[in-house]
Amino acid sequence: MAGFVERNARKEVFSLKPYVPGKPIEEVERELGLKDIVKMASNENPLGPSPRAKEAVINVVEDLNIYPDSNCFYLKKKLAEKFGCSQDCFMIGNGSDELLRLITETFVQPSDEVIYGDPSFSEYEFMTRIMGGMVKPVPLQDFTYDLQAMKAAVTENTKIIYVCNPNNPTGTVVTRQQLERFMDGLDEDILVIFDEAYYEYVDDPGFQSGLEYLDRGYNVIVLRTFSKIYGLAGLRIGYGISTPEIVAAVNRVREPFNVNLVAQKAAVAALEDEEHLTRSREINRQGKEYLYRELQAIGLRYVPTQANFIFLDTGLDCRRVFQGLLMQGVITRTGDIFGYPTYIRVTIGTDEQNLRFISSLKRVLEG
Repeated sequence: MAGFVERNARKEVFSLKPYVPGKPIEEVERELGLKDIVKMASNENPLGPSPRAKEAVINVVEDLNIYPDSNCFYLKKKLAEKFGCSQDCFMIGNGSDELLRLITETFVQPSDEVIYGDPSFSEYEFMTRIMGGMVKPVPLQDFTYDLQAMKAAVTENTKIIYVCNPNNPTGTVVTRQQLERFMDGLDEDILVIFDEAYYEYVDDPGFQSGLEYLDRGYNVIVLRTFSKIYGLAGLRIGYGISTPEIVAAVNRVREPFNVNLVAQKAAVAALEDEEHLTRSREINRQGKEYLYRELQAIGLRYVPTQANFIFLDTGLDCRRVFQGLLMQGVITRTGDIFGYPTYIRVTIGTDEQNLRFISSLKRVLEG
């Protein structure tokens, strides 16, 4: 019957802006009939997963008829060893996205406010609106989180503050000094969530992880993921580190068996492969330096990055540039969805992928 959804669905549903993912390779193949396609849109590791993770996936195939461990015991054990804390400090999710949802379901009520930088990861707004919370985006300053402005935006209704560090889509970080000023005197009933999905790529000596504040007794959650440098985006697995009390509360709203067996096994194996992690960092460092040089030679402005992507100003309509690159089989991300209509975001790839991106970009800009 006409109007059923409008009459019966929760009103919060109509305020949601669906997440727009990077265009899949298969979709471009279907739409344009292209075969040789390079995806540089979603900040995936161009080297793929660790060889150990791939071996673990193969070895677990015979056990697919068995439910996974709902508690992710062995993964938590490995993480506890890595970070030197107890297993009950970890929450494991079907990607960091699910953890954002679980945290919001646990803590956000309709009268609560959630503060974050703008632009940043769109899921902060999405999850808040689902629960009927109020969003308070604070504009970036020089493409970086303006922590003092965010602190000034705090009211008695503020429940959560997100600090995406490094920030997506700009790749910038806030420093130790900035974080110290921000955290000093902040109401202890405000939950600060440090989203550190790109943490492993950071080489700025001024960077400080949110883990330090957890060690000092603050109410914080630090989110990490296996989707980026670990190359397991297709398996959807991420984790959060917090106090045992906060983790226990979030676990109350978690579905049983939320993390599949294959993802758990692959994640444990990936944590054991330091060689792959080191190689991934080095490939990213070399690719970043190459792209910086080439973009400077072209005369394009870009935001120096601490992640595995670069946010750059093409000087043209980003949709036009995106489409031009797409026709050459190179998938990037448009900046208009972040409020920057002439920018694109490009993932740092292998030498071959970076070279192809630059040559394709030159052709598009020459028009």
